Amino acid sequence: MICVSLLKNTVKEVLEALKTLKLAEVRLETLPLSRGDIKTIFSGKAQIVATCRANGQSDADRAQILSWAIEDGAAYVDIEIETDSSFKAPLVKLAREKGCKVIVSYHNFESTPDTEELHRIVETCFFHGADIAKVACLVHTPAEAARIVGLGDNERPVITIGMGDAGRIARVAAPFVGSPFTYASLNGEEAAPGQIDAKILEKMYTYLKVM
Repeated sequence: MICVSLLKNTVKEVLEALKTLKLAEVRLETLPLSRGDIKTIFSGKAQIVATCRANGQSDADRAQILSWAIEDGAAYVDIEIETDSSFKAPLVKLAREKGCKVIVSYHNFESTPDTEELHRIVETCFFHGADIAKVACLVHTPAEAARIVGLGDNERPVITIGMGDAGRIARVAAPFVGSPFTYASLNGEEAAPGQIDAKILEKMYTYLKVM
């Protein structure tokens, strides 16, 4: 399954993009938001991953935004592994109450750790309440791409992401090795290094399924 990442500057742009999508990640940290805006975004037909990265807001403000998203119908909430437990725990509790799946995510924009460390990271994600663990690492070599993809071979769901040009193959392969979905861009507007355009990825998957 493809999850399209939306890194937009206005609510209007987000709503327009959501009209054609089944599964999307909405990056809330880039948007000027009211309570009503969040309700509008999350009340549509698309399944949405609510994400609000640190972007100058306080943790309290980010927690409030994510709480509203959960209450208004987010299918998933993405919480960074490094955030304090006082930030994570209330969001996980609220998500459980509202039937929202919790993604606890790890991002490494410099390198891909060794296999032992990657598995430790996955376990830590689940320890902190994840329904789905997410591991995204900058990939420099084919061996590192293989390490990332291999994390998908797990009894519990793990989203695996290879960032950077060398990580593109990992993005393509991830759903075939257990990852619940892979992230793609809309019209080439990358929200993370190495994202593939969703239309290109759909064509690739159509071909691979036929073969």
